[in-house]
Amino acid sequence: MKIMIFGSKGFMGQYFLSAFPDAICPSVDIADAPKVAEVLDAEKPDVVINAAGKTGRPNVDWCEDHKIETIHSNVLGPLVLLEECDKRNIYMVHIGTGCVYSGGPETMYSETDAPNFFGSFYSRSKGHIDQLLNDFPVLNIRLRMPFDGTNSERSLINKLKKYERVIDTDNSMTYIPDLLAATKTLIEKKATGPYNVINPGSMNPYRIMELYTEIVDPSHTFEKLELEDLSEVATAGRSNCVLDGKKLEDEGISMRPVEDAVREALEKLKNS
Repeated sequence: MKIMIFGSKGFMGQYFLSAFPDAICPSVDIADAPKVAEVLDAEKPDVVINAAGKTGRPNVDWCEDHKIETIHSNVLGPLVLLEECDKRNIYMVHIGTGCVYSGGPETMYSETDAPNFFGSFYSRSKGHIDQLLNDFPVLNIRLRMPFDGTNSERSLINKLKKYERVIDTDNSMTYIPDLLAATKTLIEKKATGPYNVINPGSMNPYRIMELYTEIVDPSHTFEKLELEDLSEVATAGRSNCVLDGKKLEDEGISMRPVEDAVREALEKLKNS
């Protein structure tokens, strides 16, 4: 199976390249239809993984001031890939997000629920493409708050340890090693449609930092940030939600409980 990865130099793209080391990795703008068509015709992949997109640095607030660039990467680019893959009957995998909902842990959102969070331009852009892809035979991997046990600055744990105040609200999260294994299985099955690829259960970032001080760095200090005070430290709103992983489980794919995954990642950080 010949795989092509767009966005292989980005945060998630590098992980997918590690999972598929023989993948072809073109350095082209995914919104440039002629260039995309050229590399697809030259390489003739069986599978295209779209790991390109804008999340912003240091966080999604960046997208508020870079709306055109965000649309270019998060909406226009995936639509170009969709059209060019459709023309050639190429199986497309889109690395999306579940950050399109807002609700307490008592509400679990499934793949059939329409987005209900529009508080950031990032989430609005992702919500639009998420819904558009639903009408096509595309595998849409919805992850949330990805983390692992490396020192990557984009991993959730390393983001959180930079904050003086950390939010205390339950969320779904995705352990990257489990994500890669699950995605491999879904690709082998040629699954299509959206899948919430999250570790069962929920955790709040504040609890993660408590475990961080317990396992990794006892000297680390931080304070609790209540949800109602988020606007004091963020330009845009944030998606806080818990996703339903039953559809993934129905495929026979098991991911470890989220707290077990967090503890494993922290042990790896401690020993790195």
